[in-house]
Amino acid sequence: MSFDTAAAIESFWQSRANGVHFPPEWFDRLTNDQAYAIQLGLIDRLCAQGARQIGWKVGLTAKAIQQQFGFHEPVFGCLLQSEQTGHVFAAGSLISPGFENELCIRIGRDLSGEIDLATARAAVDVIYPALEIIETRGDFVKQIGVALADNAQQKTNILGSPIALPPDLVLEAVEARVQINGAEVATGLGSAVLGSPLNSVVWLAHKLAQFGRSIRPGDLIMSGSFTRQFPITPGDRIRTEFSGIGSVEVSMSA
Repeated sequence: MSFDTAAAIESFWQSRANGVHFPPEWFDRLTNDQAYAIQLGLIDRLCAQGARQIGWKVGLTAKAIQQQFGFHEPVFGCLLQSEQTGHVFAAGSLISPGFENELCIRIGRDLSGEIDLATARAAVDVIYPALEIIETRGDFVKQIGVALADNAQQKTNILGSPIALPPDLVLEAVEARVQINGAEVATGLGSAVLGSPLNSVVWLAHKLAQFGRSIRPGDLIMSGSFTRQFPITPGDRIRTEFSGIGSVEVSMSA
């Protein structure tokens, strides 16, 4: 039986309207490519209602996160919003939230299909120290297809101050130092992200072309986490410093 993409998008759309992000009727039924088609269709509907897609996320890029979730290739999702460093979330405002420590790369030119690392680096406009805020809206590990259709856990992003990419900055060597409530809980290097955060741009340009999409000028790309994913609980204060780039902070009220 052929897959009816339009019917699947409508089914997920109706479930979402009823507050169900992981509709059980779609469990164990979706290939990753079918799930991406649903995701993109849902984002198109949201944009038709006034939302604005501001870019893309690349996830499951670090071995630590792949091991954490039992998955072995990157995934993508769509970015619809961002907040500035220092943002405070109200307790209870997010669904089982967590955060990942990432660089956010703003792209200055069109990128599509097969590109190399040098082309990706030349396309960088500015780079931000950033946190991706995720929500665990269902069982990501057991239902990866449904999770991808539901935009790959994406909720929002916290952006620090942007900088122009220094020509001598080796992104693979950038170190992230992560603090929760003043205590250091993890460190990670840019090399943990597919060998280089720019490889996320290379992978994304190729993957999006399979769906007739591309990276556009002004798009933000969340590169993938330098470390494993951490939960956020009420009262938490989070700060991550990226060597040579800057810092970013977020917190949740008690």
